[in-house]
Amino acid sequence: MKRTAKQWLSAHPELWLSIGYGLFYLVAFFSLEQLSLDYHIIHCPLDDFIPFNEWFIIPYCIWYAWIPAVLVYLLCKDTADYLRLCFIMFGGMTLCLAFYLIWPSAVELRQALPRDNILCQVVALLRKADTSTNVLPSIHVSSTVAIAVVLMKHRALQHKTVLKAAILVYSVLVCLSTVFLQQHSVLDGIAGAGLSFALSFPAYHPVFLRLPLIRHWNLKATQAKMYPSQAILSQFLTESV
Repeated sequence: MKRTAKQWLSAHPELWLSIGYGLFYLVAFFSLEQLSLDYHIIHCPLDDFIPFNEWFIIPYCIWYAWIPAVLVYLLCKDTADYLRLCFIMFGGMTLCLAFYLIWPSAVELRQALPRDNILCQVVALLRKADTSTNVLPSIHVSSTVAIAVVLMKHRALQHKTVLKAAILVYSVLVCLSTVFLQQHSVLDGIAGAGLSFALSFPAYHPVFLRLPLIRHWNLKATQAKMYPSQAILSQFLTESV
């Protein structure tokens, strides 16, 4: 099992990009949450017409598994698209963190939970863990849009209309969840979506895959087919059981 895992990791050094950035992001985000800054309150008239709905906690929480699941899928299936997603999503997260520090933002939308049920209890836990600060742009929205953009262009899904429609529906639900749970203003979502759409242009420019490090990772993964990565992963999972 150790040899198999080592082979798979050797064939995919780009995996450490996700692991390393994930650790950086967690430290940076929760460090920002601890700061007491002069926050700018984000609000628009449309926010006042959006009612709280606890059912949106379901797509909101699935998002935490959705991100690593898509990253692992693309890592095994298409290195180029994996690297594009890392650029769009991690680049967007980094710009969000920088913006939170330079121009601190917050919302004052949260009201008392209207009902006492299991979904509202989960929302209460979310509110304790995630403050109403550092909201513009929305990382939930920017990451969701980044994944949707890459999967809609992913060659393996080119003719899978139903699956692509399901991905789009889920992506819309995640974006809506940020406002129906009163985590974000509509403006936060618009900014988050715009950020990912903007970053998608350089990610799909022909020059992107010719960048030295990107080209090296992509070539290494392509050439590591003497022992296919999918077979390595399958054997690794089998031996782990």
